[in-house]
Amino acid sequence: MTRHVAVAATGPVAVDAGLTAVRAGGNAVDAAIAAMCVAMTTEPGVVSPMGGGFVTIWPAGEEPETIDGNVAMPGRGLPEDRFGQGLRQFDLAYGGGITIFGGWGSAGIPGALSALQLAHDRHGSGAWAQAIEPAETAAREGFRLGSAAASYLALTTDNLFGWDRETTATLTRADGTHLQAGDKIRDTALADSWARIGEHGAGDLYTGEIGRRLADACAANGGLITAEDLAAYEPIVRQPLRMSLGDWDIATNPPPSIGGPMLAVMLSELVRRGRIEWADIIEVQQAVLTYRSTVHDYSPDLEEDGYLMLETVREAGLKGLSTSQSTAHVSAVDSDGLACAITASSGYSSGATVPGTGLLLNNCLGEPELNRLGLHALTPGTRLASNMAPSVGRSARGDVLAIGSPGADRITTALMQVLARHCLTGLPLGEAIAVPRVHVRVVKDEPTRIEFERDPAVAEAVANFGLPGHEHEPQAMFFGGVGGAARSATGVLYAAGDPRREAATGVA
Repeated sequence: MTRHVAVAATGPVAVDAGLTAVRAGGNAVDAAIAAMCVAMTTEPGVVSPMGGGFVTIWPAGEEPETIDGNVAMPGRGLPEDRFGQGLRQFDLAYGGGITIFGGWGSAGIPGALSALQLAHDRHGSGAWAQAIEPAETAAREGFRLGSAAASYLALTTDNLFGWDRETTATLTRADGTHLQAGDKIRDTALADSWARIGEHGAGDLYTGEIGRRLADACAANGGLITAEDLAAYEPIVRQPLRMSLGDWDIATNPPPSIGGPMLAVMLSELVRRGRIEWADIIEVQQAVLTYRSTVHDYSPDLEEDGYLMLETVREAGLKGLSTSQSTAHVSAVDSDGLACAITASSGYSSGATVPGTGLLLNNCLGEPELNRLGLHALTPGTRLASNMAPSVGRSARGDVLAIGSPGADRITTALMQVLARHCLTGLPLGEAIAVPRVHVRVVKDEPTRIEFERDPAVAEAVANFGLPGHEHEPQAMFFGGVGGAARSATGVLYAAGDPRREAATGVA
């Protein structure tokens, strides 16, 4: 029997990679891996193979699981005086203005590729090399830069991506100006790295040639990643959080991730209220995200505090909660009912490329949002905080869904609004994704404000709520890029992408 698949990904090249993987004998997991690896190639500056990621999978007739390949704190075997070094401060205009840290010292131990490899080994049906090949081809033959990546590079070429010679050579035009949407990029070094990963597996990044180059480059340039860090890193299979959403059973990223627990609590509160009005969405977001800003952002044990929050809400509701960009997502569902959701992030990027590999490092140690306890404050080996929440679900009728979003702290609020409307009210997936969005911005010691897309009903709700509001253009990239793939109870495959990002979908 021929297998078919629905894919939602970052662009047409990524979608085509996913469909091709299934034609070659793969399933939804192979499709999602192929599409994500292409996204890691064709979205330079936005996502990279050298970041972190999570894979949530639900095979038909089995239990779901989440594979944690998140970035971890490096520095095993280093003297104390190395910590706090190798960081470069950058003030970016992105998202209304942010301050981040790049440089070699901002890179955490990358885990995304290890998670993809383990997902393939446990659930894939095609060859690993076939899933990797489209990414190699895209890098070697060249790809056209999309508008989302181009808009980010326009803000960062002269600073974040302007200090490392190899990075600058790849991410600028010949005259040194920033790349524009539609420009063609070829990266032979990255293609060679993908070829090596396809032949030797993701393990090459940890105990092989790529890992050696990475550790050597960090040692020479003030980075913290050591050969000992890479050899010790392992992806972790976790039991996902489960929640009932109408007649849907949703599985999402569990603690120590922050994203999944926050999403679960927000959705459970909407279920308890039995309505999805703008005032409810804003009130629930404010309560949950205020709790996050005072507890989870400063937690020394994200796993313990994550489960404690879930138990507190079960017992006492929201009143029990004390109030003392860069990601990419791929969803795939196949005709066998296998669902796979992958979210990966490299932060805002460190700006550093591992010499001779084309591999651009993450800056997850340099994101203040993920390091409220302080830069380089964690014990080596500790998983960093994460907003990522790739989710899968099944309805009592027999529908299957894989869904997720990029968007930093807007991931959970975007998924909250889309899942609530689709699963609780039956709004078609594409329509649920297109509805205007709000996001309550809560940062400790800063004024809380409501970010919202221009819409009369939303503007009225914001005005009535009494918090300052900041209006964005309709369907603004700021609010994430939800992508979902699904199979209906009658066996029809379909996918929906977000107009806020340069999303693409395909069914084959």
